[in-house]
Amino acid sequence: MDNRDETTLENMFEQIEELIEELEDKEIPIEDAFAKYESGMKLLEKCNDRIDIIEKKVMKLGSDGSLEEFN
Repeated sequence: MDNRDETTLENMFEQIEELIEELEDKEIPIEDAFAKYESGMKLLEKCNDRIDIIEKKVMKLGSDGSLEEFN
């Protein structure tokens, strides 16, 4: 995991869910909605980056019992 950012994927997903709930409020001012949307998109980008890093670390067990990179 990237040591520069201690936020877990689970925490980021929770933050995104909270933003979605706030955006569903019909009384939210449009400026706030855009700010929350932008925050959510930045969080999604971080999630995608983190998932890419994790996928690169995933290994699979080869037929001969050796570990190989998962493609």
